[in-house]
Amino acid sequence: MKFFNYRRVPYAEIRAFSVHILTASGSFLAFLGVVAAAEHRFVDMFWWLALALLVDGIDGPIARKVRVKDVLPNWSGDTLDNVIDYVTYVLLPAFALYQSGMIGEPWSFVAAGAIVVSSAIYYADMGMKTGENFFSGFPVVWNMLIFTLFVIEPSEAQASVIVFVSVLLTFMPVNFLHPVRVERLRPLNLAVFCLWALFGGYALLLHFDTPAWVVWGVVGSGVYLYVIGAVLQAFPNLGRRQRA
Repeated sequence: MKFFNYRRVPYAEIRAFSVHILTASGSFLAFLGVVAAAEHRFVDMFWWLALALLVDGIDGPIARKVRVKDVLPNWSGDTLDNVIDYVTYVLLPAFALYQSGMIGEPWSFVAAGAIVVSSAIYYADMGMKTGENFFSGFPVVWNMLIFTLFVIEPSEAQASVIVFVSVLLTFMPVNFLHPVRVERLRPLNLAVFCLWALFGGYALLLHFDTPAWVVWGVVGSGVYLYVIGAVLQAFPNLGRRQRA
């Protein structure tokens, strides 16, 4: 005798929804990062952030593999991903900047406020991508930029210029690189991005007690990633395959 009338949940739906759970786990990792930053454990915060970014990097390919959009059309993975991205790319780095007092008081508070507001507006821009998959305007990768500042330990004035110029560039028609999706110079771009990640990871292992050669490695690769989009915009044939 059946006491309950239930619908058997297909395996495909369970598998697809598990991908949404994987994506949502990034929010908990970000929460752990907030706790660490509130306690001024910035090294721990960046490790939690790195784990969140790892989840962000693998959930998309998995979602496409199991056809999440087709199996669960009423659940928007894109919306969920945007929520997690805003927390990990924007809110947590801005909070770390504020907590660290990197550019003094009250400017650390002002800068953090400018970051979260400008980034929220940027996320609403439906034209943030160009035809070549560049970002139009600074693409609110504050996780990378604030981490770089922690590594290089600039003066308050230098950090202020970097942060506020980046806020302004959010609204400027200047191209910024997506190292994976932009085809022009893709091998070089990916190599430089990997170098930045390796230098940055080593600095994190050293708890930001970073030797000069690592600092210069982070600076050199970081500057390249920051400006190469504008360089390719200014020279539209640079790195473009010539037709036979």
